[in-house]
Amino acid sequence: MKFSLIICTYLRPKPLLQLLQSVQQQTLYPDEILIIDGSTNEATQVVLEQNHFQNVHYFLVPKEHRGLTKQRNFGIARVGTAIEIVCFLDDDTVLEMDYFEQLVKTFQSDATISGVGGVAINENKWKAKANGKYFNTKRYYEWEGYVYKEGQRNVLRNYLGLQSNEDPGKMPNYSHGRTCGFPLNGKTYEVDLLIGMSMAFRRGVFDQIQFSSYFEGYGLYEDADFSIRALQFGKNVINTKVQLNHFHHPSGRPNQYHYGKMVVRNGWYVWRVKNPKPLCKDRLKWHAITLLLTFIRFSNTFTSNQRKAAFTEACGRTVGWWSLLFNKPKEK
Repeated sequence: MKFSLIICTYLRPKPLLQLLQSVQQQTLYPDEILIIDGSTNEATQVVLEQNHFQNVHYFLVPKEHRGLTKQRNFGIARVGTAIEIVCFLDDDTVLEMDYFEQLVKTFQSDATISGVGGVAINENKWKAKANGKYFNTKRYYEWEGYVYKEGQRNVLRNYLGLQSNEDPGKMPNYSHGRTCGFPLNGKTYEVDLLIGMSMAFRRGVFDQIQFSSYFEGYGLYEDADFSIRALQFGKNVINTKVQLNHFHHPSGRPNQYHYGKMVVRNGWYVWRVKNPKPLCKDRLKWHAITLLLTFIRFSNTFTSNQRKAAFTEACGRTVGWWSLLFNKPKEK
């Protein structure tokens, strides 16, 4: 199957070079690589001129096409006509050698699969559960013979009865699904949500839908929105054999206030895409969890080393929540 790789980048020449070097070592190489650069300088272009990679096509987009969702759509419009699979990777990832080989095999294994995602192995915290060992279910999540230590926010959700009632990767009716990922057991799992750092779709999906223009700039949760809408064309799956590392490079990210505001407003938007007419109990749970997470970020002002960032993000979340009362996000 012929496949294209689209990498949307912004002011990250060194991480992008590391990614491309890992692509160069793949057991299966992309038929084309589209670099969609929204940078305000020429540093990325210079790096690509100094380092040659096969099948690379570079585009420095004008101001009106900057922003993750716009750059994704810009790239999709330039994919070759013979391409069958379109892949996306964050520019601060590094691939395991058989990443694309395992990804293509996943599509080939089932014609009803329309979207495939991978797992970040450097962030994976799952441990195989020892036989007979007891774990506090409020502090640990047990699944598929593995155990995952919950973070502060999920421990509180467990005690308050606000935890997701769905498996990882699935969105409950009140949104706020599990964010623990999947154990590295070689299995493939059907999901609702794929993560933008590592996702791919059949070409036919893009003949029907694009990334939403609602998500401007940084585009938080645009991957969740697209994944949910793509479900009308087939299954989304995570294959734990499709592996990479994700390093979350700090450059190019919004300030913490705007990030906090986007977490709430974009989170509300995606929730309503999945569940446009939620029941009263689902509404109450969504708001209760949103307020709980905001409270936790405020508390991090006193408990973490990044006090200013925690306080600023919490303020953004608070403003974002209040704004829903009089200015709800509207689909574009």
